[in-house]
Amino acid sequence: MRESAAITREELKLSAAVTVAVLLAVGLVAAWSVLIPGVDAWENIVVAVIGSLRLTGPVAAAFAAWVALRKRRALRARPKMARVSTWGALKAPLSIVLVVVGAFAATVLVLAVKTVLTEQAGRLSVAGLGMGMAGLALYVVIGWVIGWLLPRALTPPLAGLGCYALFTWLADGSTWADRLAPGTGEPYDLFQGLTSAAFLDQTMWLLGLTLALLLGWAAAVTRKPLVLACAMLAVLAAGAGVARLVTKQEVAATRPIAYACEDWPITVCVHPGMRGGLTELSAAFTRIASRLSGTPAAFTRVEQRPLGSELRAGAGIVPIQMADLSNGFADEAVDAYIESLAAKCTDSPGDGYREIVVAWLRGEPLPGGPLPEHQYAAAWFSGLSEHQRREWLRMFYNDFQACRLSSRHFGGGPAPMADPARPTPSVTQVYPIYPTATVSEISPPGWR
Repeated sequence: MRESAAITREELKLSAAVTVAVLLAVGLVAAWSVLIPGVDAWENIVVAVIGSLRLTGPVAAAFAAWVALRKRRALRARPKMARVSTWGALKAPLSIVLVVVGAFAATVLVLAVKTVLTEQAGRLSVAGLGMGMAGLALYVVIGWVIGWLLPRALTPPLAGLGCYALFTWLADGSTWADRLAPGTGEPYDLFQGLTSAAFLDQTMWLLGLTLALLLGWAAAVTRKPLVLACAMLAVLAAGAGVARLVTKQEVAATRPIAYACEDWPITVCVHPGMRGGLTELSAAFTRIASRLSGTPAAFTRVEQRPLGSELRAGAGIVPIQMADLSNGFADEAVDAYIESLAAKCTDSPGDGYREIVVAWLRGEPLPGGPLPEHQYAAAWFSGLSEHQRREWLRMFYNDFQACRLSSRHFGGGPAPMADPARPTPSVTQVYPIYPTATVSEISPPGWR
């Protein structure tokens, strides 16, 4: 019997080592997929490791179910012995919890290596890491109870799949149900940071439910009323955590931050965690700033704002929003700003003229358009120098923004035996239509 027990312990040790390696590998892959590309911030690491629980949690539950069914079968094979102690019953599941939490800590350590070596924005949320560990403990206990109650060969994979389905449904559920699952909520905004109070409420709920399940199982195994009483107290703690999560409506507030800026040739300021994108962002907006120079839309400063906030353009300031620094992020920010300068026209001819100006601002080939007057306008506009185009936009910016461009703004349209007019800033008589009497600096309608 001792030899059999020793073999079982060796098998469990080997299984624990394999589980740690699997959890570490799965955790790193899952966390890497959650990391916000290009962001150097401690909050990014915390969000990533918590997000990895969607995969590592079910794996931990399956491992706990496998150990539980092995333990149950081993006890059935033994002769009747004295009633097991509370510690004797809790030692095995608690050991699994330690193994799984150790793998979680190793994942955090690996992801934090680069973070420690470089300057990072924000701060490490200990409350967030504690909530992640509490979530993993809940996965383990659920898997343990299922494996104990159903000691069958298919129980471990079914326990893992069941946990994955349950917590995925909760995370993607209603506005309050998603708080019951270990997670941070999406989308995550660097400007708002992570709320420690919310993490503490989630931890109270997760630990309360974990202890209630574990002590309830231990009370059924040991048949001790005191353990059952402790399980009832854990139920009360879990209920208190749920009450706080459901009733506490926190309004996400933007934290004041010290921007990271690049001041030449224009000033571009972003969240410190995204300072790695300053060079590319500055280059992209410098090109558009040169085309808008001297027009009512001219600017000298670009400033990142929180996701979902209302963008209000100030005098010479362009507000932008960026979720990450993935490939093409700077071009996307520039395109969003250019599109906001003038809303799309409801009529096809007007929108064709708008697209000619937008294509020039983007630095793209001028589109011919579906109508002959569009093709003529594109050819006429392409014959202007950059300086002439800026002067043209300065004079007709109000018409461009109000979707009032027509063939009269582009040389008058096609005419037999007539070449496109090539105006100069000092000779405005070549325009068949004159600019409005006053040209005011009007903020883009979509950015108010």
